[in-house]
Amino acid sequence: MAAATHAPTPPGSLKRIVAASLIGTTIEWYDFFLYGSAAALVFNKLFFPESDPLVGTLLSFLTYAVGFAARPLGALVFGHYGDRLGRKKLLVLSLLLMGGATFAIGLLPTHATVGSAAPLLLTALRLVQGFALGGEWGGAVLLVSEHGDAERRGFWASWPQTGAPAGQLLATGVLSALTALLSESAFGSWGWRIPFLLSGVLVMVGLWIRLSVDESPVFKAALAAAEERKAAAAQAERMPLVAVLRDHWRDVLVAMGARMAENISYYVITAFILVYATTQVGLSKQTALNAVLIGSAVHFAVIPLWGALSDRLGRRPVYLVGAVGVGLWMFPFFALIDQGSFGSLLLAVTVGLVLHGAMYAPQAAFFSEMFATRMRYSGASIGAQFSSVAAGAPAPLIATALLADYDSSTPIALYVIAAALLTVVAVACARETRHRDLADGDRAASSAADPVRADV
Repeated sequence: MAAATHAPTPPGSLKRIVAASLIGTTIEWYDFFLYGSAAALVFNKLFFPESDPLVGTLLSFLTYAVGFAARPLGALVFGHYGDRLGRKKLLVLSLLLMGGATFAIGLLPTHATVGSAAPLLLTALRLVQGFALGGEWGGAVLLVSEHGDAERRGFWASWPQTGAPAGQLLATGVLSALTALLSESAFGSWGWRIPFLLSGVLVMVGLWIRLSVDESPVFKAALAAAEERKAAAAQAERMPLVAVLRDHWRDVLVAMGARMAENISYYVITAFILVYATTQVGLSKQTALNAVLIGSAVHFAVIPLWGALSDRLGRRPVYLVGAVGVGLWMFPFFALIDQGSFGSLLLAVTVGLVLHGAMYAPQAAFFSEMFATRMRYSGASIGAQFSSVAAGAPAPLIATALLADYDSSTPIALYVIAAALLTVVAVACARETRHRDLADGDRAASSAADPVRADV
């Protein structure tokens, strides 16, 4: 059958595929994180000015969380069509949606101009951002995973993951530069719009690169095999979502559990920290932004190293190191920040992000290897994005509420530790996937006797 084998992608072509995935994820995460940073720094005053400062921050983070609520819908829609039509087409669409919504945020009128319509418009654009990002992640990591081979898949597939710290680095860097160059009144009046409007330029660059790559050979082979089975059996292929829930529900649960500590810890370390360091410890916005900026640069550098290590040791051992490490680091993390110096803040953030990288790096290959090709986009996206509603979405909101209620970092640390324990259990229950051939599930499906089962 056509799905039986596929030739390895030449190294030069694979690097181009990696570049296309990386620049796209970087732009999308830039857009997404830019909103998070702005929510912590200025949106509480621009869109919720009638609230108490901390309440305004809570409302601002609530619109931030709305973006996560749309991510599962994006995962379902993009996963379905990505498994039917291919990865590349959907990745182009996700980039256009995300970039367009971000550019539009830069043009939004504030509460002072249009009143309560301002936060409503902001929320609507945040929903578009979340919908786009819900489809981006699965397609980007699968495009790389399906072009590579099992031997170095962890390393190559970890590069799209560096789009998160690269986007964070870019968003924080632009905001940091603007807050350093502009007065607080100028930044609050018009300067905050500049990073959002820059997204339009970045999207054009991303589209140019993304349109130049080819579709995954594994997907092409699986699609051809599915068409053969359909013609032979005269029976339609099951919907990817149905196939995932029937044949891979355990893997979806594992993926969701694995995401809990990774997602929650990341948004506590990079988004909530801007609130904690400025309001609780009394550090300046510039100091907090600079710490996240440097920490994100280190995060970017270590992710491929953790990915390469997962090729040697396995996905599960590396992932578990990150989950356990993040849980153990939470009390020292806040104790260092409470010292009130830039050095201690930088150490807290950097170590936290290095440990987070041990989970985030193998995640792309780990989740890709759990599912057969014709349901892989759906399975990986559903597992990753549905958990984000319970993990990353409310993380800054919960952390801010805990701080408001208890005036202490202890409940926040315990919150992250509980997530780490859940992730340890989920990953411990998973099967090791390091040496899995991504076409294996497709071969099994091709040779299956039952035509209904053969469609997966």
